[in-house]
Order: sequence, then C-alpha cells, then structure tokens
Amino acid sequence: MLTMLIDHIGIVWFPDDSKWRMLGRLALPFYAYALVLGYFRTRSVNRYLQRTGLIALLSQIPYMMLFKQAEVNTVGTLFIGLLLLMLMDRWKGKLPAQIAVIAAAVLLVELLPFSYGAYCLLLVLLYRYSSPYWMIAWHFALNAIFVFYKGWYIQLFSLASTMLLVYLPDFVRAADRINIPRIVWRSFYPLHLLLLTAAYYLLTSG
Repeated sequence: MLTMLIDHIGIVWFPDDSKWRMLGRLALPFYAYALVLGYFRTRSVNRYLQRTGLIALLSQIPYMMLFKQAEVNTVGTLFIGLLLLMLMDRWKGKLPAQIAVIAAAVLLVELLPFSYGAYCLLLVLLYRYSSPYWMIAWHFALNAIFVFYKGWYIQLFSLASTMLLVYLPDFVRAADRINIPRIVWRSFYPLHLLLLTAAYYLLTSG
C-alpha cells in the first residue's frame, strides 16, 4: 500500500521525478503475489472474486479522474487475473483449453485496455506456476519483453520485489505480521484514489 501510494503521488504531483516511480514499481508484484496467496488461502474463491470485483468497480471513477486514463484500473486487471487462476485450475490437465484461456485473457486486457494489461496477468501466472528458483529469471524476462514491447524501462525496478520474495522471505513475512484490519486492506485502493483526486482538484482549482 505504501509503495503504491508513493507511486501515485509521484504520477500526479512529481511526474518528472523518477525516484517516486522507481519506488512505486515495487507495488504491483507484491499485489500480484498476494493475489496468488489469497487464491490458495481464502475460504471461498467466489467471495474473493466478488470482493475484488467490487473494489475495482468502486475505484474506477476516481481512477479515471485522477490519472485521466480511459482504462480499467489495476484492481480490475487483478480481477481478471484471479478469474484466470480459477479457469486454469478448472481445466487443469487440458493444455489446449488453458492456452486458449490465457490468450483470450491477454487479448481482453490489451484491447480494452486494462491497467498494466498482459504484464499483470503474466506476472500473476508467474507467481502461481514458477518455482522460487526460476522466479527472478522469469520476472526479468517478462520485464525485458515489455521494455521492447511498450518501452517500460522503469518497470525493470519491479524485479526488486521478486528478489525480496525469493531471497528475503523472512523480511516479507515480518511485514505480513503487521496487524492491519481487513477493512483497511480492502478499502485502501478506492479510498486513496478518492482522497488523491479530491486533493488534486482542490489544489488545482485554487
């Protein structure tokens, strides 16, 4: 949440200062990894999917107002990622069906478009199916592809999150033990977008 907040403050108020964006690159991998953990740990995948969808819906208008982007917000992309995980397990052992589902999801998020698009979905699949031994290599390859595909050079800094997950898991677990109420986790994305949007328009109108 903190690195995401830093990223969004940087986008809105300090677009020419890359340090904000570099720190902000840590956010998406952590959220993608948490989505995969949540998929395995939740007592009801359907309710998890519904909650994720609701957060995405509540966030959409402030997201578009703040970033002036006609795209689905990042939680909306994670919602598609969660749905993809469910379908992959439903058709487990049926490789042609799984490939077709991945291709359809990638086309969906790239064409509509969704925030982070196929990058986010592939990152979710990476954390779901890769062993820790290969995780960093796969993430580096994914970043390299998107450097050539979309010119996302700054996204290379996101590799630091995977390195923390692989090499310093005790540090990550220590952060995970911080007792933050569920309502804070679930409301933070739409609420921080709403507050940043209000602050931006109040400051610019003055």
